[in-house]
Amino acid sequence: MIVRRYPPARLLLLVVSCLVLALGVALLLGSRQGADGYSTMLNGLRLFTGWSFTVVSVSVALLFVGIAWAKGVRPDVGTLTQPVVVGIAVELLLPVVPWPEATLGRWVEFVVGFTVICVGIAGYLAADLGIGPTEGPAIAFDDVLPFQWGYMALQVGGCLLGWSCGADVGLGTLVVVFGIGPVVDRMRPLMPRWGSE
Repeated sequence: MIVRRYPPARLLLLVVSCLVLALGVALLLGSRQGADGYSTMLNGLRLFTGWSFTVVSVSVALLFVGIAWAKGVRPDVGTLTQPVVVGIAVELLLPVVPWPEATLGRWVEFVVGFTVICVGIAGYLAADLGIGPTEGPAIAFDDVLPFQWGYMALQVGGCLLGWSCGADVGLGTLVVVFGIGPVVDRMRPLMPRWGSE
């Protein structure tokens, strides 16, 4: 029953996609041109509190998942796996990704990071093993505020909170916040698909 609900190929896609997602986050943070609102918030809280990226990632995820769960959006294995795997991987990757000083180098790293994070998100969604902590609250309050506006509000709010805590916010932030959805939508059909198990 567990194997049927969580087939190994789907679990592998989940974990690999989370690692790819983490690499994209680390590259965006290393470029210092701006990241998505959620990552900016986590990075800002990391800088402000001095906690590890893993601790911040899991703490915020638990808060967001708890809010969504209280509103009836149940977590699944992916909901719990994503913040742990991404948090640990980003923490390990931040010291080793490039932190270029030249503007051209920073934009090259940003473009690579943006592409990589989109691939990671598309794979995570294709695994279909639970919503991420970012989407949970937006889905939970969809009856009050349409998802697209709730998700955008969360992204913008995350950017503002992260920026106020010392995280980098730049032109790249706007590119990620408004561009990540359309790019991920284009990539999702390229990912593996499963019929209903």
